[in-house]
Amino acid sequence: MSSPSSPVLPAVLTRTTWLLVAASAAALFGPMDVAGAGFAIDGLTRVMAVVVTLVSALVHSFARRYMAGDRHLRRFFVRLFGLTLIVLLLVAADHVALFLLFWLGMGWMLSALIGHVDGWPAADGARRLARRTFLVGTAALAGGLTILGAASGTASISGIVEVAPSLSTAALIPATLLLLTAAMVQSALVPFQTWLLSSMTAPTPVSAFMHAGIVNAGGVLLARFAGVFLEISGVMLVVFAVGAVSALLGQAWMLVQTDVKRSLGCSTVAQMGFMVLQAGLGFFAAALTHLILHGFYKAYFFLASGSVVAPSRPKPASSGTGSVLGSLLSLAAAVAGGSLFAALTGKSLTALNSGTVLTVFVVLAVLHATQSVVGRTALSAGARALAVPALLLPALAVYAGAYNAVSVALGSVPSAVPAALSPVHGAALALFAIGYVAVERGWHRSVPRLYVLLVNSSQPAAATVRTRREQYPA
Repeated sequence: MSSPSSPVLPAVLTRTTWLLVAASAAALFGPMDVAGAGFAIDGLTRVMAVVVTLVSALVHSFARRYMAGDRHLRRFFVRLFGLTLIVLLLVAADHVALFLLFWLGMGWMLSALIGHVDGWPAADGARRLARRTFLVGTAALAGGLTILGAASGTASISGIVEVAPSLSTAALIPATLLLLTAAMVQSALVPFQTWLLSSMTAPTPVSAFMHAGIVNAGGVLLARFAGVFLEISGVMLVVFAVGAVSALLGQAWMLVQTDVKRSLGCSTVAQMGFMVLQAGLGFFAAALTHLILHGFYKAYFFLASGSVVAPSRPKPASSGTGSVLGSLLSLAAAVAGGSLFAALTGKSLTALNSGTVLTVFVVLAVLHATQSVVGRTALSAGARALAVPALLLPALAVYAGAYNAVSVALGSVPSAVPAALSPVHGAALALFAIGYVAVERGWHRSVPRLYVLLVNSSQPAAATVRTRREQYPA
C-alpha cells in the first residue's frame, strides 16, 4: 500500500481558499458592475463569491483533519480547490459558451469527488450516475442557451437579458423550460433527485460542499436569467410548481429516513425545492437568501454528522400540542411571525399577490416550529410561552434582515417582482396545509402504505447501495 500523500499541498490550498474569502468579502463592497473578456462582475457574482469561498474554506479546513492519511490526499484537494475555482468562474461568466463550459466542468469535477474512493463499486456507481445526470442537465442548458443566443443575436448573458422583452414567445418558452430543466438537475429537484441521494459514498467534506454550495447552482442559474423567465408568466408558474413538488416530497422523504446523511440529502431536496418555489413567485432575493442560509446550515450539519454516534439522552416526549392553550399560542406566534416578515421585507398584507403566498409559507413554517416548542414536556408552561417569541421572532427578524441585505447587494439583478395569484398558487397552499397536518398527526408513520411508499420512492440507485460491512472499503 502506498504511503499517505504529503500534507503540504492541502495546507497551501486551504490558505489560498481563505485568501479568496478575504478578496471576495472586499469585492462585495467594491465598485459598480464591471464587464469584459466574457466575464461580468455584478451584485450576484459578488454575493455568491463570498458564499462559495467561505463554505469552501470551511470544508478545506475540516478536510485537512478528516482526510488525513488518505492515499489520494493531494488529488482530493486539487479537485476540491479546482471545483471552487470553477464555480467562481461560473457565477462571473457572461459569455454563453463560457457559462456552459464551466457548468460542464462543475458537474464533471463534482462527479469525480463523489467517486473519490477508488475501487469501491458503490462509489463508482454513484460517480457514473452523477456524471450521466449532469450531462443531461448540461445538454438542456446548451439547448436553452443556443435558442436564446440565436433569437437575441448576442452571445452575452447580459445582452440576452437586456433584449428579453423583445424576444418572441416561440423562443422564450422552450428556452426557459430547458434552462429550468438544467436548474432542476443541478439542484436535485424531482425527478432528478436520485443522483444526490446516491452520492452518500462521497467523503463527508465533499457532501458538505455539495449540499451547501454546488446544488445552489440551480438557483444561481434562475437568478442570472431572471429577466428572461419573468417575460413568461406561465413558465414562472411552472418554476413555482416544480419547486413546490420537490419541497413537499423532499420533506416527506426526510421524515422516514434512518440514515443521517440520507436524511440530510432528502432535506436538501426539500430546501432546494423551496428555493426554486420562491424564484417562481418572483422573489429572487428571497430565493438567494434561502440558498445562502441553507448552505451554511447544511454545511454545519454534514461536517457535524459524525457526532450522532455519541451517546445521548432521549429527547423529551412531546405532549400538549393539541391543547387549546398550546394551539392558540402557536397560532398567535405564526400570525405575528408572518406579519413581522411581511413588514420587514416590504410585503403588503392587503395586496393579494405572490408575496401573500410567500408570507403564508412563513406562517406555516413558524406554526410548525412553535408546535415543537410548546409541546416539550421538559419546559414549564411559562417557559414555553416565553420561548416562542424569544426564539422565533428574532430569528425571523434576522432572516428578513438578510433578505433585505441580499436585495440591496444584487443591484441590477431583479430581486422581487410579485406576480398575480393563480389557481396553481392556491393548490400549492392547500397541499402544504395538508402536509402540515399530516406531519403534526404523524401520518407518515401511522399509515403503513404511505410509509412504505415514501421509503421506496426515496431509495438511492441500487448500484450505490451496500448492505454488508465487507462491501465497504477498508
